[in-house]
Amino acid sequence: MSKKIAVVVTDHFVDSEYTEPAKAYKEAGHQLTVIENEKGKTVKGKQGQEYIKVDASIDEVNADDFDALFIPGGFSPDILRGDDKFVTFTKKFMDDNKPVFAICHGPQLLITAETLKGRDVTGFKSIAVDLKNAGANFHDKEVVVCGNQLVTSRTPDDLPAFTRESLNLLK
Repeated sequence: MSKKIAVVVTDHFVDSEYTEPAKAYKEAGHQLTVIENEKGKTVKGKQGQEYIKVDASIDEVNADDFDALFIPGGFSPDILRGDDKFVTFTKKFMDDNKPVFAICHGPQLLITAETLKGRDVTGFKSIAVDLKNAGANFHDKEVVVCGNQLVTSRTPDDLPAFTRESLNLLK
């Protein structure tokens, strides 16, 4: 069954951390909606190879309209967590026990949403202390699945495992 996946992303995302999972989600029949502050804007990847057209503004979406949330890594999640609208949007997925997929620095948005206490997670090495300080149980593994909801990974090297486990949760 096709699922609707919200993707929160802005400039300076890690190119492959968006493109590889997004391609797999689409191939599996899922629908992605790219969300940023400005509908129609084009956001640029950190490596400068990928450009994504924004489908919707954060002001015109509701978390209730989506089945899952995908947060690519890079500097993008750090930028987005400075905006309360993205924090509230992210928190709603966690509070409603909907699947959330966050790779690399993606969990920074979950830290700011204060939704990681007692949860098993991983992320980029430089945010490990932040994850622990947020009350999460940090594991230095290629992919960590917490309950039937949260999938996290560390780096682009972990993309095959991250994508596999994300797709499993979407079944």
